Amino acid sequence: MIPLVVGLSHKTAPVDVREQLAFKPTALADVCRRIISADGAPEAMVLSTCNRVEVYAVASSPDEGFNRLSRFLAECANGYDHHKLNPHLYHYPGNEAIGHIFRVASSLDSMVLGEPQILGQFKNAFDSALTAKSTGTILNKIAQKAISVAKRVRTETRIAENAVSVSYAAVELARKVFSDLSQKRVMLLGAGEMAELALRHLINGGVQQVLVSTRTLANAEALVEQFCTETEIDAQAVPFEDFADTLTQVDIVICSTGAPEPVISRQMAEAVISARKHQPIFMVDISVPRNIAPDVNQVNDVYLYDIDDLQQVVDANLAERQEEATKALSIVEQEVDTTARWIRSLDVVPTITALRTHAEAIAAGETVRLLGKLGHLSEKDRKLIEGIGPAIVAKLLHLPLSNLRREAQNDNDQQMVDVTRRLFSLTDDERPTSTRERGKKTTES
Repeated sequence: MIPLVVGLSHKTAPVDVREQLAFKPTALADVCRRIISADGAPEAMVLSTCNRVEVYAVASSPDEGFNRLSRFLAECANGYDHHKLNPHLYHYPGNEAIGHIFRVASSLDSMVLGEPQILGQFKNAFDSALTAKSTGTILNKIAQKAISVAKRVRTETRIAENAVSVSYAAVELARKVFSDLSQKRVMLLGAGEMAELALRHLINGGVQQVLVSTRTLANAEALVEQFCTETEIDAQAVPFEDFADTLTQVDIVICSTGAPEPVISRQMAEAVISARKHQPIFMVDISVPRNIAPDVNQVNDVYLYDIDDLQQVVDANLAERQEEATKALSIVEQEVDTTARWIRSLDVVPTITALRTHAEAIAAGETVRLLGKLGHLSEKDRKLIEGIGPAIVAKLLHLPLSNLRREAQNDNDQQMVDVTRRLFSLTDDERPTSTRERGKKTTES
């Protein structure tokens, strides 16, 4: 059997196509069952995220497998025309499929390189496939290996370190100013999407106290209620006209009001820092146009960053992640080779089983024949003789079987299998051909 990947992602399909095909997490097990029951593949697993929908499967014929799975996806895409969907799909067989799966789980194929969410999504997809009992020997091995590869990539490289989003870059900079965020109070000034996301990152980073001030107090109160419901932080709403007086009580300000001009001036910042007795205050302005006057950065003990400053941090961190990706890809290549060798070794399993069965049958027959001539033996002696045959078979076949397994991993399995079967007259008509032989036939047809 040959591993296959059929799918689409943010690299090949726009969002309007991806959303036609997206599966809810609770539906993945059922989708896997449908693939199996429709003879789409004997083993199947489905990964569905906002950026990709992929089917991992095995098939005896890559071309036939690709065709069946592509049509299945088209049927799932609300009747999306098969020929219209095809240009967005990619098809990977064999080692290409294994490598792609490993890269996906390791976030090397993600929109944001090194993002951590994909591994959890991959694990959930695998759990759904296990629930559906749609995986077997090959996909179980590949999925388990993909998870271990992803963990190895994170352990041996720095690909997941450093912020690569503007909102998270703000948190990274805050940690440089205040090493411990748990005792710091944050003010969210305005309710821009990126500012709110930065605040959520800060809360995840340990912040416990939050003040929210927007031009409409009801909006601030709704946001406070939402934060308090989702987390255990101490959050309060502040009327917008009072936020200036409250600045003295906070250590971090995240500003995104949408105002056409600055709402925090240098004079205001100087008054605040004086009232704080020059305790540092960290300000992040994620507004365009800027809501904090640029010259606030000239006030001692005020650390001001605007969206361009954050973008510079993001760009530098992305470049560093790209360097780490090179190391990660080397790990993936090593693990693909190991996994491919293991899959190739499965080709010789029928021959190994046939040879062992053949030898054990001969030994058993000779044992019965010998015992028939030695009727005077005690029960103890009979058991000793019955044990000789299996022992001889085990020792005699140990080296040949070890060589078969080794040659299978070195791409020489078909020649060794053919020679072994001719030498021992193993005529199993249902013996499957090797994965490479099937791939060659598919290519030539």
